Amino acid sequence: MPLSDRLFIHATNVHQGGGRALLHPLLKALSGSIASIVLLDSRMLIPDGMPGSIQVKRVQPSVIERLKAEQWLCDNVRAGDTVLCFGNLPPLFKLKGRAVVFLQNRYLIDDVQLKGFPLGVRLRLVMERLWLSTRMKNVDEFIVQTPSMKRLLEKKSGGKIPVRMLPFMPELSAYSRSVSKAVQQENCNFDFVYVASGEPHKNHKRLLEAWCILAAEGVYPSLCLTLDENRFATLCQEIAVKRQRHGLKVTNAGELSHQDVLSLYKKVCAVIYPSNFESFGLPLIEARQAGLPVLASELDYVRDVLDPEQTFDPESPVSIARAVKRFMGREEPALPIMDASQFMACVFGKAA
Repeated sequence: MPLSDRLFIHATNVHQGGGRALLHPLLKALSGSIASIVLLDSRMLIPDGMPGSIQVKRVQPSVIERLKAEQWLCDNVRAGDTVLCFGNLPPLFKLKGRAVVFLQNRYLIDDVQLKGFPLGVRLRLVMERLWLSTRMKNVDEFIVQTPSMKRLLEKKSGGKIPVRMLPFMPELSAYSRSVSKAVQQENCNFDFVYVASGEPHKNHKRLLEAWCILAAEGVYPSLCLTLDENRFATLCQEIAVKRQRHGLKVTNAGELSHQDVLSLYKKVCAVIYPSNFESFGLPLIEARQAGLPVLASELDYVRDVLDPEQTFDPESPVSIARAVKRFMGREEPALPIMDASQFMACVFGKAA
């Protein structure tokens, strides 16, 4: 192999969530026969099974250190090298080698408002949007995971940069768009689970409003959430208030490891997913791998990966509640339609 044919994985801003879940198997899949250099956030754990021959460069999570890492890439990448930028952002500088960007943050390419985020997060996303738009010229190819993301990115780039769709998962077993017969879990701990962090687009507030609507109708399905109580303290407090006020059967299991999430799927009857948008929707695919029925937003990102058993308008708590009742086999009462005579009798105060 020529000395210049090396692989760099630039992942200095990945250390948790879906990014970590996808980066771990990628690192384990590296071949020891290819010279590989991995730039990782200092908080990112090295997965068991990664070839020991892989060179790892640790980067502290600060602006200065990440800028130094960008300069290091510029100084060390040679012609013939391939750089996979795994953290959504292009290289800051034009590299001598081939630059490939794996983009999975839809906030960076979709025209959506950032309200609801803390000020620090909004500022970070604004800066990352600016970085992406001004440094696209440094990219040779983008990689995304769904048709929706491909369309958005091609529009964002004006079609000037190739965009390939290469969806991948830690495990491929048992995935399909639909299930012929959903798994019937014995002694389910929860009727529904929503595996998601607490960012605004995850739509927890409308989901909880739907649960309040159900409670007002005497329907009390159990729901398990996976929210970090420190990162999303305000949201968790709102949930606690609604749970007490309306008697909701809502449990927060806290942020879980990927293995714990897979174990949780074995204890639930169905997955509910009211998110307003996603770049991939990893829990949806994992639900199918577990053989679970899915209730989800009627949106493109959902249909990109599966055909749910029930869908709803994620902007409407009433629609979410009705989908839950349909799934539970509870019929919506028929509208009590009258004829004209009955209507007039009611208007004039006479018995219909």
